[in-house]
Amino acid sequence: MAIRVLLVDDQPLLRTGFRMILEAEQDLAVVGEAGDGLQALEQVRALQPDVVLMDIRMPRMDGVEATRQITGPAKDGPAKVLVLTTFDLDEYVVEALRAGASGFLLKDAPADELVQAIRVVAAGEAMLAPSITRRLLDKYAGHLPSGEEPVPDTLHTLTDREVEVLKLVARGLSNAEIAADLFVSETTVKTHVGHVLTKLGLRDRVQAAVYAYESGLVRPGAQ
Repeated sequence: MAIRVLLVDDQPLLRTGFRMILEAEQDLAVVGEAGDGLQALEQVRALQPDVVLMDIRMPRMDGVEATRQITGPAKDGPAKVLVLTTFDLDEYVVEALRAGASGFLLKDAPADELVQAIRVVAAGEAMLAPSITRRLLDKYAGHLPSGEEPVPDTLHTLTDREVEVLKLVARGLSNAEIAADLFVSETTVKTHVGHVLTKLGLRDRVQAAVYAYESGLVRPGAQ
């Protein structure tokens, strides 16, 4: 079955462009559009999309609050949210990730990256682009812990290897890259990542990366 996509952006021209790109793919179907967060909530309830392509800055209700309501405890449906950002202008992307977004993508990303991101998010994975993630978290370093705060008790539930894996996830490395770095198999890495998420009560790799920075395990700007 095709992946059902809802386009949410206050610029009709951008929505048209996204629609043209996505409808050229046999496994993707654009089921609706919305020009702001309130319309997005209505469309999610009515159309039950698999993935919501969500802009951040919109009138009436922004993408952060819409994401929070779509993915929160009272969510109505299985929709995952993929946030669209211009990066240099959007200071709310970290908040969108905390609110429950499964990842983010630059608005000027190539068409094939957009298509792949939607497929990844629909499959239940996080779209965590390494370079963007690192730049984003470093950009907002002033809003994150300095690394001098007490380590959260939950972090002590992880093994040393799981802590290593969490640090590499926070740097934006893929499973393959982590496997190469630690000289283990990708299957082993997936197992470790799964244990980290379960022990820390996190939904996906995006939340894991944010947690690593917020807990002080990884310091913004550190290599």
